[in-house]
Amino acid sequence: MKFTLTVTAILSALIVDNNVDAFGISTNRVRAGLEFRSSGRYNNINHDVVTRSETLSTKFTSRTFVKTSMTPSDNASGVKEIKVGVIGCGRIGIVHLGAITKAPNVTPVIVSNPTVSKAEAAAKQFGVPKFTADAMDVITDPEVDAVWICSPSSYHAEQIKACAANGKHVFCEKPIATDLAETVEAINACNEAGVKLMTGLQRRFDPNFRRVKQAIQDEEVGDTIMIKLCSRDPSPPPFEYVKGGGGIFADMAVHDLDMSRFLAGEDPIDILAIGSCHIDKSIEVLEGSEKFDTASCIVRYPNGVQAMVDVCRQSSYGYDQRAEVLGTSGMIATDNVYPNTAKIYKNSFTGNADMPYDFFLSRYNEAYVTETVAFCESLVNDSPVPCTGQDGLAALIMALAADKSAEENRWVSFQEVVKSVYCEDATSCELLPMDVFPEGFQMSGDPRDLLLPDVDEQKAGERREAVSSIPSDDDVQANGFRTRVKSFLKRS
Repeated sequence: MKFTLTVTAILSALIVDNNVDAFGISTNRVRAGLEFRSSGRYNNINHDVVTRSETLSTKFTSRTFVKTSMTPSDNASGVKEIKVGVIGCGRIGIVHLGAITKAPNVTPVIVSNPTVSKAEAAAKQFGVPKFTADAMDVITDPEVDAVWICSPSSYHAEQIKACAANGKHVFCEKPIATDLAETVEAINACNEAGVKLMTGLQRRFDPNFRRVKQAIQDEEVGDTIMIKLCSRDPSPPPFEYVKGGGGIFADMAVHDLDMSRFLAGEDPIDILAIGSCHIDKSIEVLEGSEKFDTASCIVRYPNGVQAMVDVCRQSSYGYDQRAEVLGTSGMIATDNVYPNTAKIYKNSFTGNADMPYDFFLSRYNEAYVTETVAFCESLVNDSPVPCTGQDGLAALIMALAADKSAEENRWVSFQEVVKSVYCEDATSCELLPMDVFPEGFQMSGDPRDLLLPDVDEQKAGERREAVSSIPSDDDVQANGFRTRVKSFLKRS
């Protein structure tokens, strides 16, 4: 029987209310009964792969890999050994590859890049035995348990789906996809296949921002009142980068919008955004928010919490990345990160001897490494991923709502954005005008209803079922077992 599904609101509130959050909590999730068939369309694909000991003219035809349950090998100590592949050997790919080589019980076995010389160089630098020009060689390699997708954004969705079809866990740099419908499809492909999906939102792993998050969780500054975030690049990107990049909200502010949600610990209600151009007037001919090099947003969260974000593509004093949270009993703020702590004291100047880090890879190098190691630990220990596909979906929805707000000069609820997506089934979605939806179709108030439960949720559900099926309290032994299981669930 065909099951019809719509991508629903990121926020359940139709009317802004200080005590209403973005997600409605439904006790009977639609997704609980969803069952979709895997297309398997990426199976049985052969490509040419080169090992580092072979010349480029020597061909290795990859064995056909049929989707199966993941069965990583164990080492002598009984700990799972995870073998991974990396797609994309550009700047981000190299950062992740370097971190992978340092993670315990994780081994890179193949890398790819369209310019094969880059893949060959990366393989040589990090001791990876195989390299290739074709991403599908990584995805279909029978040795590979998990794939790092560090390719251009336009390839992410199809590569995620291919990984899911071949039973590979996935780490994907943001965004998961370039539009909302594709994002839902890609996430559901992984959830349907029972593989882990982690979204690369590296600022969540930066020690400065994490310290702010810890202060909020530990109530060091009381209840949150206001969140402020700024992101200012040292210099504007070239015109060619901005054109087709998705606009300043999706390309740049998305990190700050996600950080506001991370720090708020809640899902947002609505957003007001504006943009302008001050630095590079040549981009004013572009469409939508691509013509902005400066933008500001106000985001409303439950309980009256406000978040303010400002971004600019140029900062004369270096890479400016700061956060501030005002609470009922104090305030916590971060400073920029400098290459050293040296200061100069003169009658004409007092301050840091050098400028802040002027490149995002330098500023967030530790965060990139930490998020990579975190996903490796999730694979080795089979623990929940710390930044899920759902987190990536929420970040994209926030960016798209900001774009719509700036274009229409009004507050936009996040529910408006997701209502434009219609899904015939879990992995077949499209953008539709509101008047095209089937007559009488009932939309859910909970956006999680659009997603199949991910593999970690499935396992958590199995553990809960195990607890609920324990014999009655009259059985003393069962009581003892129940206590142990509940203790385990609490820890997990």
